[in-house]
Amino acid sequence: MADTHSTNALDQAPVGTVQEDKIDLRAIFGFAIGLAIVIIVVDVAMVLWFNMGVRAIDASNPPKVFPLASLPDERRPPEPRLQEFGEPRQDLKNLRAAEDEILNGYSWVDRNRNIVRIPVADAMKLTLQRGLPAREQAATGTPATQSTQGTSK
Repeated sequence: MADTHSTNALDQAPVGTVQEDKIDLRAIFGFAIGLAIVIIVVDVAMVLWFNMGVRAIDASNPPKVFPLASLPDERRPPEPRLQEFGEPRQDLKNLRAAEDEILNGYSWVDRNRNIVRIPVADAMKLTLQRGLPAREQAATGTPATQSTQGTSK
């Protein structure tokens, strides 16, 4: 029974061969302080590099002067102008009055061909009285009308 192992093998090991548990706090704090210094130096270098790049771009691209951003009098678009500065509400009222006059008044469209513009309300009344124009149907009737007539009897 020489092959049996005892659980007391660790107790029987010589004392000088086991490494002691030792934490080197000085090395850990030294590494942390060194890492913090490197991070701060890199951040400062990145900010300086970024500012140099911005200054170089600003120097190569002067500010642009936009024509609409200059003076209020010079903000007008080129000709033809659709509406001058002034009274847009009054212009809208004038436009609607002119449209109402066209829709509700009598006027000549073409005197040579005797074409007259009449009010919309009168045109609707005339359409109801005269009826809408329709195509004349064939005397024999279409197959669709013959089939519907046969079912209604």
